Amino acid sequence: MSCYFIVDTYIDQEKGRGMYDDYIGKVKPIVEGFGGVYLVRTENITSLHPKRTPQRVIIIRFPSRQALDACFSSEAYRKIMHERINSVDARALIVE
Repeated sequence: MSCYFIVDTYIDQEKGRGMYDDYIGKVKPIVEGFGGVYLVRTENITSLHPKRTPQRVIIIRFPSRQALDACFSSEAYRKIMHERINSVDARALIVE
């Protein structure tokens, strides 16, 4: 059964996008290697709530919860996750 990974991203303007853009380039092949398919990766967002105004939204479909968990616990992902943690506020949901 498919499983979806949904992320709201809030970019720290003082830190800039450099490290986050580097992370984006590295994470895509890792996600795809675990069967993840990007359905949405956009900064074209209309927020309907004033307290929830992300600068970027990502939706990824994985073939299963096990594939999603394997992806984000993999050694390859652990090596780059600090780039996301240190550059943006990312709020993720897993929807089965």
